Amino acid sequence: MKFTKMQGIGNDYVYVNCFEEKVEDPSALAIQVSDRHFGIGSDGLILIKNSDKADFFMEMYNADGSQGQMCGNGIRCVGKFVYDNGLTDKTTVTIDTLAGVKILELKTGADGKVETARVNMGAPILEAAQIPVDTKELKEYKGCEIETIAGKVVKTPVVDETIVVEGKEYKVTAVSMGNPHAIVYLDKDIDIKKFAIEQIGPHFESHMAFPERVNTEFIQVVDKNNLNMRVWERGSGETLACGTGACASLVATVLNGMCDTTATLHLLGGDLKITWDKDENTVYLEGPAKTVFTGEVDI
Repeated sequence: MKFTKMQGIGNDYVYVNCFEEKVEDPSALAIQVSDRHFGIGSDGLILIKNSDKADFFMEMYNADGSQGQMCGNGIRCVGKFVYDNGLTDKTTVTIDTLAGVKILELKTGADGKVETARVNMGAPILEAAQIPVDTKELKEYKGCEIETIAGKVVKTPVVDETIVVEGKEYKVTAVSMGNPHAIVYLDKDIDIKKFAIEQIGPHFESHMAFPERVNTEFIQVVDKNNLNMRVWERGSGETLACGTGACASLVATVLNGMCDTTATLHLLGGDLKITWDKDENTVYLEGPAKTVFTGEVDI
């Protein structure tokens, strides 16, 4: 099977062109190729397929074989793959995902290949039941109401609520960008690169408050336009970056009054520019996409 390994600020996946290749068991293949010792090494597997709703369909799987709905870094690489490999000549591309159709604006370099992409990630989901979050599993859920675009009121958001994980209380804000995210804030005096995410991340992921498991972002607010971020992804563990997580973190931090509606998220793998257009209630993500190598593997 022919494949291409690609990465968006270190969030790496194995990509397969399903116009040419057939994958019988994508969950098993994701586990096989993601292994960093005995496989290709990646955060998961992304299949590029035909769609009757958009130009292409992105089908993604995590490193543990579980299926994911959406990946902001992965979808930028899909845009680069289809353009660089001649599957489209358009620089505005629509890609269908389990989280809906996303619109990509591709930017090419001097060599004619895609360097960066800006993705319309859609509206953030803030209702607890839709994220989903089981508020009964939070400590004394207080609730609030948030007015969004066109006067729509979110009646059961999870903003600055208390959750108990491994006997310790944390303040958490929950947002879905097609997949669930829990955002937790770290003090400025903590060295975020030394934060023991591998110890606490799995306990957030499997907490009873999150019936579909959860991606957890640990955020350090530098100033109104800069946030540091570490991420523990459900099904993959810590990754160098998470595009949907960066979007969710920007939204959460705006809701908590700690940053502007445009900010740069500094992740271990690099930087992402995130904007929440509150008039449109739409989140935009912009960042690089790179090809690492191509090859063939026996399956």
